[in-house]
Amino acid sequence: MTVQTAIFDLIKQAKTIIIHRHQRPDPDAIGSQLGLAAIIKASFPDKRVLTPGKQYHGFDWLGQMDEVTEADYQDALVLILDTANQPRIDGEFWQQGKTIVKIDHHPNDDAFGEPQWVDVDASSTSEMIYNWYASFESELTLTADAARLLYAGIVGDTGRFLYSATKPSTMRAAAALMEAGANAEAVNRIEDTITLPVARLSAYVYEHLTQLDSGAAYVILTNDIMDSFAIGDASTAGVVPLPGRIDTVKCWAIFVQQKEGDFRIRLRSKGPSINGVAKHHDGGGHALASGAKAKDQQEIETVVRELDQVASHYEKEV
Repeated sequence: MTVQTAIFDLIKQAKTIIIHRHQRPDPDAIGSQLGLAAIIKASFPDKRVLTPGKQYHGFDWLGQMDEVTEADYQDALVLILDTANQPRIDGEFWQQGKTIVKIDHHPNDDAFGEPQWVDVDASSTSEMIYNWYASFESELTLTADAARLLYAGIVGDTGRFLYSATKPSTMRAAAALMEAGANAEAVNRIEDTITLPVARLSAYVYEHLTQLDSGAAYVILTNDIMDSFAIGDASTAGVVPLPGRIDTVKCWAIFVQQKEGDFRIRLRSKGPSINGVAKHHDGGGHALASGAKAKDQQEIETVVRELDQVASHYEKEV
């Protein structure tokens, strides 16, 4: 029995299914979460399906999260999607479910849940969910809204099919979702749109980006800078890809100060593997896209040195 079949059997047996995703979500986290929920609801109308997590106004177009209580988890099947490690799970009480399943495409450094379906070669968890549906499509229903949600997740995690994780299978999944009712133009337009404050912050990022001779680059966004643009941490996602558009930049870090004073780090790369740097600083992720933390300026300087070394070694190898 494959792990996909085991998950399908658990879903068929469960009366209550609660689907979690990671904190500070992106389109793939929400798209896979709500997309899977929509498939289950349409396929098994008698089941109770809940999707907890913080509601972010910027993702209202994808859908609404559900309120859950501790009592909801009694005898529940809990599915954790797109979440590499337990501290990042958005929501309480998930450990109180009867069965916990992990579905993810990040490196499985925190092997929680049983069964676990982890495919690090997948472009996104949303693509995994589509493939799961396709394996059992004779018994499942893919609504137009579910197709829209999964397409949004794939588009989000592939940078609109720009990143190396985009494979022929990814394009086939996207095409199938379009055929099922996903409006690609509408989703692409929404994900490509930024607010005026983010546009102004983008100019700041380009103006203040520090690039090292190795091809590593970084920019620090303090609370004062963020306040001057009247935006919060969630809005900085729109500026993360920007340094990669510069031809001489190989890898980069965006340091975003949090209200408590420490910094969230978004690490990205066009070649050098940067998840090792992330793991040194309370983080992790993919080889070319990771996240980490820095408690102060001193740790920021350490991260920059490590990023510089990674880029330098990569240049020598190439």
